[in-house]
Amino acid sequence: MSPLQSLVRTVQQSKGVAHKQDIAIGMDELAKAEPCQATCEVGDDCAAIKSRDGSYTLLAIEGFMNEFVQDDPWFAGYCGVMVNVSDIAAMGGRPTAVVDAVWTADSQQLKLILQGMSVASRRYQVPIVGGHTNARNSHAQLAVSILGHADVLLSSFKAEPDDVLMAVIDLRGNYRGAGNNWNTSTEAPAERLRADLDLMPWVAQQGIAQACKDISMAGPLGTALMMLECSGCGGELWPDAFPRPTGVALERWMQTFPSFGFIFSVKPANVDSMKRLFAQQELPCAEVGRVATGTEVWVSQANQRELLWDFSARPLLACQQVNKLPEQKGDVYASGSI
Repeated sequence: MSPLQSLVRTVQQSKGVAHKQDIAIGMDELAKAEPCQATCEVGDDCAAIKSRDGSYTLLAIEGFMNEFVQDDPWFAGYCGVMVNVSDIAAMGGRPTAVVDAVWTADSQQLKLILQGMSVASRRYQVPIVGGHTNARNSHAQLAVSILGHADVLLSSFKAEPDDVLMAVIDLRGNYRGAGNNWNTSTEAPAERLRADLDLMPWVAQQGIAQACKDISMAGPLGTALMMLECSGCGGELWPDAFPRPTGVALERWMQTFPSFGFIFSVKPANVDSMKRLFAQQELPCAEVGRVATGTEVWVSQANQRELLWDFSARPLLACQQVNKLPEQKGDVYASGSI
């Protein structure tokens, strides 16, 4: 088996991608629900509700694996704010406030989770405005929801054939623990964290990109797959082109969740503008693939090429089935957080 074949198999069988496939179960059930009286695309990073003034209210939620909350409750609480802020940024928005739902087996677990949330709240300047608390559960569980706003949207559904796929990833960090969480946030200057995120609304407002998705536990390749499926496209990905820290193996990096990482679909004329914009914050921004027609996504490395996914044979999120509703016009443009 070649290194590229091994990488493809690793990504296809990774826990992060498997978790994303579970979303298809929810998509199947949502397809049976009463249709939203609007053009409603389920599967974006946030729900986006259009206001009378033309701006958007953004709403998202993140839940966390029980073992993660149990093993590292402080960081789980911190991530409760951090990953939600990332979802808002991926839609071209800015955060407003968060609420949480936390269950723990004892008061010490509860304190650690809320301490982590409080630190992230201050660093990202996002207030915690309410929630649900229970310290008498059998084990620790955490979910955090966020409210935000945007003037112009980025979306997972707007990649088009012949677009360039670009990745922006903050490499100024290290792995936290033995897992695949690349932590660039907890020790970084808070002002820099907020300045990095402020670039995302600028990208949307200036029209430099229309499609974006934040890199999730599915890793860089898995996240690109999700955006391509949402957009009804195929494509080609170049794993070696993704910004990657020195000394980190490619297979591990392609399964990594970075604290700050996004995949964009960009018109060729805007590639240089993207690179210059993120260079202002010393964030590497690289071309990592192309969007194509069809349902197949390929990965290329040196002179080799392997099929990573074919959505017609094996849906990933299956978001198309719930979004194929009778065409309507309305004010809700996206629903769901993945």
